[in-house]
Formats: sequence, structure tokens, C-alpha cells
Amino acid sequence: MMIDTHAHYDDEQFDTDREELLKRIHDSGIDLIVNASSTIESWEKIQKLTEEYPFVRGAVGVHPDEVGALTEEHMDRMKRLLELDKIVAVGEIGLDYYWDHESHGMQKKWFVRQLELARETEMPVIIHSRDAAEDTMEIMKKYASGMKAVIHCYSYSAELAKEYVKMGYYIGIGGVVTFKNAKKLKSVVREIPLTSIVLETDCPYLAPEPYRGKRNSSLYLPYIAEKIAELKEVSAEEVIRQTEENSRKLYGL
Repeated sequence: MMIDTHAHYDDEQFDTDREELLKRIHDSGIDLIVNASSTIESWEKIQKLTEEYPFVRGAVGVHPDEVGALTEEHMDRMKRLLELDKIVAVGEIGLDYYWDHESHGMQKKWFVRQLELARETEMPVIIHSRDAAEDTMEIMKKYASGMKAVIHCYSYSAELAKEYVKMGYYIGIGGVVTFKNAKKLKSVVREIPLTSIVLETDCPYLAPEPYRGKRNSSLYLPYIAEKIAELKEVSAEEVIRQTEENSRKLYGL
């Protein structure tokens, strides 16, 4: 059975057909979905999704683009949510120097604070990092040593990926790996062990070929598994089996 380790079904792009789509997804053989949050406003929606759908788990955290809204009162609320059985991680959290919606100092402050909460509550973390490789690695080494983590939507070098693997972290691979111009990510997949890879869609974003540019969903997870299988020269069944095992270890599922 397949596990989508990172999705956003709370997104408004699913407002017209969410219930029907999630039923189709589960019927198609997707065993579990972890719905990651990006904003404070998304937490309540995600909690409701986990209550309504037995196969949906949630993660609560604030994306680096949105951390300007965070307060310690929100951190207290996050801590309470992390006590719920179906909330399985802190995320997505991290650094984004591409969009730069918040100052680097503000991003680092709340990245560290959310990592501290994850350690306090013994929860895994979902890491977003874009154009911030050096600072992300520095913070992870200092504040996340020994924790369970996934570097979501990985976009850096194979060398850096190997360093994260040595630290015991997982690498999240999504639809980008199917793109013709994704040479760097394909190299990452070839060079790190399958035991360190988890599948993700990041839907509704980053749909794989042949659906690139359209709304993504967990229905397209097999395209990612098949591309990884091709790159690793193993069967798609082996990719699905191993990544399911990895995902369950990561999130304690």
C-alpha cells in the first residue's frame, strides 16, 4: 500500500470535490495520507480532515512564508494539537529564501522554536527548505540532532542529501523527479539508499508528468514510484514496499 507523506487537502483547490476525490484516492490503493499545514488557519481544517477520514493523518506547523503571524499563544495551541492521536508531526516548517516573504531572522527564530516544540513533544518534523541550504543544515545540526525528520520536496545536491541521510533523516521525493529537466533530483535518487526515501505529492502543487501544470493529487503517486524504480533499477513494487516501511517509521504509523 502506498503512503502520501505530504499533501494539502485543506487547500481551496479541493473545495469543489474533496470528499469524492479522497474516496477515489483511498479506493485506488493509497493507504494513508499525511496532510501538512502551512498556516495557522489551516490547523482547524486539518484536524477536521483527520476526524472525517480514517486514512488521513495531520501535521501542524507554520511555513516560513507565514511565520510573521506566529505568537507564543499559537505555539501553546500547536502543543495541544500535537497531543491528538491523528496529528503525527510538526510541519511544514523551515526556511524559504526564494520568496523572502519574511526576514531571514524571523524565519530562523520560528524555525528553531518549532523544532524545540517538536523535540519537547517527541514528534517528527517536516522540513521545507528553498534556496536556504546552508542555514537549514546549520539549524538542523544544532537543534534537530537525533530527531526524526523528512526534508520535504528536496531540491539540493546529492552530496547534501547524503549528509542528511547520515543524520538519519528521510528525503521526500515528489512529482518533480518525473520532469525532463530534473537532472539534479534524479541524481539524488540514484545516489541515496531507497531506505531513506519517502513518497510525497505536495498536492495540489507539482503534479508529475504527464499531468505537469495541472492540479496534483495522491492519485498520481504511482508515477513517482515508477520513476524512482526506473532510476534505482528495481521494481515499482519494491519502491512502494520500502517507502511504505520508511513512512511508517518516520511518522510512527
